[in-house]
Amino acid sequence: MSIVWTSLAAALAVALPALATAWAQSKIGAAGAATLAEKPELSATVIILVAIPETMVILGFVVAVMILLGGGG
Repeated sequence: MSIVWTSLAAALAVALPALATAWAQSKIGAAGAATLAEKPELSATVIILVAIPETMVILGFVVAVMILLGGGG
């Protein structure tokens, strides 16, 4: 039964940040598109702002790996 809870915890450690990242990127992407329509010179800033939420998923993946490797019993 422990492996079930460990697997569920690892799945949630990746799934919840992935959902948050998708929500954040949808908002940032829409605002970035509007910004680029008015000021195309801000393209580097928009790319950086779109890439920042991806760190949440990467950190969630690291936590999931730590859970799976450390919580095996």
